[in-house]
Parts: sequence; structure tokens; C-alpha cells
Amino acid sequence: MTGKRQAEQQGRRSKPWWLGLALAIMGALWLNGARSISSTTNYIGLGPAAIVLAVGLGLTVLGILLILQALRGEFAAVADEAEAPPSHPAFLLALAGVAVPLLTMRWLGFPLTAMLAFALVTHAFGSRRTGLDLVIGFALGSAAWLGFSRLGISLGGFLPLIG
Repeated sequence: MTGKRQAEQQGRRSKPWWLGLALAIMGALWLNGARSISSTTNYIGLGPAAIVLAVGLGLTVLGILLILQALRGEFAAVADEAEAPPSHPAFLLALAGVAVPLLTMRWLGFPLTAMLAFALVTHAFGSRRTGLDLVIGFALGSAAWLGFSRLGISLGGFLPLIG
């Protein structure tokens, strides 16, 4: 084989098009799952399947875009990071961030729970601005709580500890 042909084949093998395919398949599974959710709606016309449909559509579109980027050669798999050992403390922090809502939602409320979960996950990804992360998490949690309450969807009390 010529050097040019070998380089082309190596380039094809290193393009992670399969990552986009996996994302598109995951989106299709979400779209399929949304079909099985009952279509009851409240006064604004959005039912419980709306967010599942939106996520499924988003995943599918992003998967297709990722496939196209890979085939055009706009990105390639990074070999350096693949060889790095996983960070167990970071994984445990992210896992704690996912588990916090299961343990604290009822007695802390949505905004404080979101604040803690956000801070834990951002810390797992390398942020060292704990105060700022707590403020951003509380702001996002409060905005989500207010938005859902205006839609008529109860997420419990705003701050149950206060009353």
C-alpha cells in the first residue's frame, strides 16, 4: 500500500463516528419511550411526555451532527486522555451529586437540593469555586422551582426547613 492510502485508512479508523451513532440510537430510544407515556395534559397543553420527546429529539439531532463531524474529519478520538487512569474521587463526587436529590429533596426542598447537587458535580469536574457553584446551583434550582410552580407542577415547598 502507498503511504497516502495507509494514512487515509488510518484516518477512517480513528474517526469516532460510532459515538454519534450511539447518541442517535439513545435519542431514538427516548423517542420510542415517549410513545408509551400517557398523553394527559394540563391547562397549558403540555403532557408528561413533552420533556422526554424534547430530550429524545435533541439526542437524535446531536448524534446525527456528531456523525457528520466525524465523517468530515472535524474531530478525532483523543488517545492521551483514553490512557489516563480514571479519577475515583471525582467519580464518587459526581455520584454523590446524583444521589443527593434522593436523600435531601423532601426536607431541604428543590432549590437547596439543586444547589448541593450542582456544587458536587462541578467540583467533580474540576471546579474549585465552591461558593460560586453553590450560588449558581441555588439560582438554577430556584428558577426551575418557580418555573414549574407557575406551570402548576408542584416540586414541594420552596424551603421546607423554613416553613
